[in-house]
Amino acid sequence: MTRVAAVDCGTNSIRLLVADVTPETGELVDLDRRMTIVRLGQGVDKTGRLAPEALERTFAACREYATVIKELGAERVRFVATSASRDASNRDDFVRGVLDILGVEPEVITGDEEAELSFTGATKELTGRDDLAKPYLVVDIGGGSTEFVVGDDAVRAARSVNIGCVRMTERHLVRDGKVTDPPTPDQITAMRADIEAALDLAEETVPLREARTLVGLAGSVTTVSAIAQNLPEYDTEAIHHSRVSYDRVREITESLLRSTHAERAAIPSMHPGRVDVIGAGALVLLSIMERVGASEVVVSEHDILDGIAFHTALTS
Repeated sequence: MTRVAAVDCGTNSIRLLVADVTPETGELVDLDRRMTIVRLGQGVDKTGRLAPEALERTFAACREYATVIKELGAERVRFVATSASRDASNRDDFVRGVLDILGVEPEVITGDEEAELSFTGATKELTGRDDLAKPYLVVDIGGGSTEFVVGDDAVRAARSVNIGCVRMTERHLVRDGKVTDPPTPDQITAMRADIEAALDLAEETVPLREARTLVGLAGSVTTVSAIAQNLPEYDTEAIHHSRVSYDRVREITESLLRSTHAERAAIPSMHPGRVDVIGAGALVLLSIMERVGASEVVVSEHDILDGIAFHTALTS
């Protein structure tokens, strides 16, 4: 058993998992799992740079995580940074800040590496389940990008494309510096066209339509599941491995895209940091389900973070 700390820093959130991992069996036991919305990717699509206030929010979360990692005595720490820091011209500022706080240099991984880690985290515990047919299509809808991975017990094909809930919101739903409340039909049409073009790119590499089971990861998908279940609050256990039908996803997406900020904020399971971006994230999910002909999505709370922890234990 190896005690590891995994940090996943994406466009919208930064997350920590400290866990005991047994590489031989694939068993992973959580000791601490937490998430902070830092919106690191604020404005990156437009400016190409990480905003100073976004960096400071991220560093504040890193300082909190450093305390937890020290208290729990993790033997090894791995920090993985994804879409926003790949795109930023000043990512060296980000790297130096993380190194100073956590003592490890963030690995700015490629989209393909991100996809493989997500696949490992999402599917490792599905092995042996005869109610979920292979191959799996794992989709990780992040803030800046979405990863597509098809595989059975290992990855067969993967692709990362630049559609995510934050990027789509900033690109299509912001007018005069504010998110349109609610978006106009023209805005939704333009966003949908952008998503479809990205799906065309993904399909050049990944045989999306060959998948027998669609597995959805990350906050947009888990929030849709929470809404579908009418949960009184966000409940990880109720969400993990829940199944949401295509009809329910479509209904929720249409409702979110018609709603105001106040209406979305009043949803009991909605994280405050997702209020303005959940409509775009849900539309990405709906578009994927339509493209692959999926009748349902299997929702996983285990994703790239768990994949990072498994890989860290195996290489320690």
